Amino acid sequence: MDQIEPISRMVAELAHLPGIGQKTAQRLAYHIAGMPLEDVRNLATALWQGRKAIRYCQICGNYSVDDTCEICQKSERHNGQICVVRDPRDVIAMERMHDYHGLYHVLHGTLSPLDGIGPGDIHIQQLLDRLAAEPAEEIILATSPDIEGEATANYIARQLKPLGIRVTRIAHGLPVGLDIEYADEVTLSKAMSGRREM
Repeated sequence: MDQIEPISRMVAELAHLPGIGQKTAQRLAYHIAGMPLEDVRNLATALWQGRKAIRYCQICGNYSVDDTCEICQKSERHNGQICVVRDPRDVIAMERMHDYHGLYHVLHGTLSPLDGIGPGDIHIQQLLDRLAAEPAEEIILATSPDIEGEATANYIARQLKPLGIRVTRIAHGLPVGLDIEYADEVTLSKAMSGRREM
């Protein structure tokens, strides 16, 4: 027997979310169908109002509820460092370590010529415009160590070289707790090139 139409519609919409396949979407739809109506209304309201309230920080491109995000509003964070990340989730990851106290610039993607994503499709020009108005001493490139992240970091580094700004790249290597025998060649290569004196 096929699903009834309202559940099919819920499954179709939930399946659009990243990481949600057809089976997970179906499981979620059936769970929602069994929830009390008030709980479903609260969920829908939280999603709708939350999305409506979120905007981009006019300075760094991070998610915010104001014109500028909380990080950009803090004067002590304006220390000459700007960490360039792919998306707002990366800002949260960097903030969790409590070791970085500078500003951010969110690209909202990475270069991917195969997918038709070029420099004009992500916020690289916004970074260059920002640096013209607000000079920085160091740009830290913190994109992922995959092909797109490396290509993006290299492209940005080339764009910044003529400006005389110090450009650094976060080190990549072996995660804590991983046995060397299970590491792939790229990870081992990055670990070797990022080694430091002890």
